[in-house]
This record gives sequence, C-alpha cells and structure tokens, in this order.
Amino acid sequence: MRCVVVGGADIIDYEKIKSYIKENDFFIFCDCGLRHREMLGVEPQLIVGDFDSFENPVLQCETIVLPCEKDDTDTVFAVKEAVKRGFDEFLLIGVVGQRLDHTLGNVSILKMLFDKNISALIVDDYCEMQAVGKKTACVDDSFPYFSLINIFGETKGITIKNAKYPLDNAEITCDYQYGVSNEVIKGKTAEVTVDDGVILLVKVR
Repeated sequence: MRCVVVGGADIIDYEKIKSYIKENDFFIFCDCGLRHREMLGVEPQLIVGDFDSFENPVLQCETIVLPCEKDDTDTVFAVKEAVKRGFDEFLLIGVVGQRLDHTLGNVSILKMLFDKNISALIVDDYCEMQAVGKKTACVDDSFPYFSLINIFGETKGITIKNAKYPLDNAEITCDYQYGVSNEVIKGKTAEVTVDDGVILLVKVR
C-alpha cells in the first residue's frame, strides 16, 4: 500500500488534491493536518503530532503523541514511522505553504526517501515535486512548465529530452539555478535523468 502523509499547510483546491488519492491508501495525519480531514473525505489510520497547533481529537485510531521539543518535525517523524512499517511509496500533501522553513524541510524528505529507494511525491495546489536520479522521470505536456532545482548537492550528467530547453550531460549547481521554467514540447513527453546526484523536479500545472 501507499502511505499518504497529510500536513497542516494550506490546501485550496481539495478536488485537485483528492484526484491523487487511491482507494487503498494508508493515511497518516500530522497534527493540524487534521483540519483537512473533512474536506479530503478520508479518515486517518494513524495520527502523529505534539498537538501544539491542533487539539488532539481523540479518535478511534492509533495516535502517537510526540513531545513539543524534538529533533524531528511531526511530518518527518510520520514519514520515518511509515518507513519502519514497510511502506515503499509515499504521497505527501499539505506539506508546502506559507512557512518556508517547514516547506524546505519537507521537500528534503524527498531526498531522504530517494536514498532509501522509496518512491515519493509532494503535491500541492500548483505543482508536483519529486527527486530524480538515474531512473528516467517523465513530464507530459499537461504541465505547461517544469523546473529542475538543485537543493541536494552536487548534481552532474543531467539530461533533458523533448523540452524547449534540452540538456545533455549538464551540471546544475546550487548557486546557479538555470533549470527553472522549462517547457515540454507540445505532443511530446519530456524525459529527465541524472547520472550523478539527485535533483528536484517541479512540475507546474
């Protein structure tokens, strides 16, 4: 089964987010992510949080109450707990938003899971995000734009095919992010691969 982790960042287009949800998903709600429960129309199988931003609803499901002072955020703890339980695919929603510090911390979860050979996708109202390495990632032309952002360290051997701005065995460094706002060639599917390192792929709706 896939694990869906629900954080507390704002969700505007619930119907769009719900279109990613599958019938057999396992749901972990993190603290104030519980405010999305009704609009998403799903129930948690596990609740995780220190409940500093949302009152514990005391539902009839497993709940892990965390201390307020800890190294892991509620979201990171939830992901680590799900990995311990054997989940090998993740969808993270409600994890990027107004708090840039939390957003960047949550995006780094993609790298943590990538290093464990675990598939993971972050979805918000505007885009999809995933970590890309040697395995080819595809972007179809339903996305008007896509970007490659290096936030994970040295990244070399980047190849982009079927895009307005192709690359061949290139490097994108953390201090020169020239991979922003590319476009898929109409009627094609763009392909992205990285020979050495990991890069963040952002598909913009």
